[in-house]
Amino acid sequence: MTEHSSAPATDPLAMIDTTVPHSARIWNYWLGGKDNYPIDHVAGEAFREVFPGITDLARDSRAFLSRAVRYLAGEEGIRQFLDIGTGLPTADNTHQIAQRVAPEARIVYVDNDPLVLAHARALLTSTPEGATDYIDADLHDPDTILREAAKTLDLSRPVALTLMQVSGHISDYDEARTIVSTILRALPPGSYLAFNDSVDTNKANAEATRRYNNSGAVPYYLRSPEQLAAFFEGLELLKPGVVPLAEWRPEPGARAASGEVIAIGGVGRKA
Repeated sequence: MTEHSSAPATDPLAMIDTTVPHSARIWNYWLGGKDNYPIDHVAGEAFREVFPGITDLARDSRAFLSRAVRYLAGEEGIRQFLDIGTGLPTADNTHQIAQRVAPEARIVYVDNDPLVLAHARALLTSTPEGATDYIDADLHDPDTILREAAKTLDLSRPVALTLMQVSGHISDYDEARTIVSTILRALPPGSYLAFNDSVDTNKANAEATRRYNNSGAVPYYLRSPEQLAAFFEGLELLKPGVVPLAEWRPEPGARAASGEVIAIGGVGRKA
C-alpha cells in the first residue's frame, strides 16, 4: 500500500474550533455522518428549516462525484485524480471508486480543514498497486497544490480534476475562474474537469445561504447557472453537458430530478 501525507506534523485535532460552525462538518451532518459537533447541528438545522432540499443536494453531489469518477476511470481510462475540497471522508471516497475500477489509480486529496486532515490520515488508504496522498493546502494557492500533487501524480499524463461544491468558498468570481484555469493549464491534454456547484436561482437555498453567511461561519457564494457553466470554457463538454446533478448520466432506476434546479454540474475534457 502506497500512501503519504503532505501535511504538518502538528496534531490537527488541536486546531479544531468547535464554537463556530464549519462547512465540511455541516455537510457531513447533512449526509448522516458523525464527524460533526453540536454547533454544526444547530447551523445545519437552521439551514434545513429554510431550505429542506439541502439534504438531497448533499446526496446528489456525492452521487454525481461517484458517477463521474467511475465513468472517467472506466470509460475514459483516467488513472490519476486530483480531488480539491475533499471534505470529510465518507463511504465511497474518490480513491475507493477509482481503484475499484483500476487498482493502479493514483489519487491526491486537497483540503485545509484540520478535522479533514485528522481523518484523512486515518482513512485514506490505497490498493497495493495504486497510491493516495493528502495535501493540507488552500484552493487560493494553486501553485502549492500543483507542486505537492506532483509528488504523487505524473502531471505529464492526464489527470481528472474534481471540484464538488467548492468554488463558492472563493468570494470573487473572477478569482475562482482564474484558480481553476491555472490548475487546468498545468495539466496535459486528455485531462478532465468534473465540477458541480449550487445555483443562485433557487430562492430557498439563496435565503438559507444568506442567513448562514451572517452566522459567523466562513461564507459561501452562490452563482448563476451561466457563471457555473463558464468554468468549462475551452473544454470539450461530455454529454449531456452542464445539467442538474441527477440528470448527469443517471443510474438505471435512479430518483428523477426535482422540478426546480438547485445545483448543476458536468465533465469536460481538455483537448
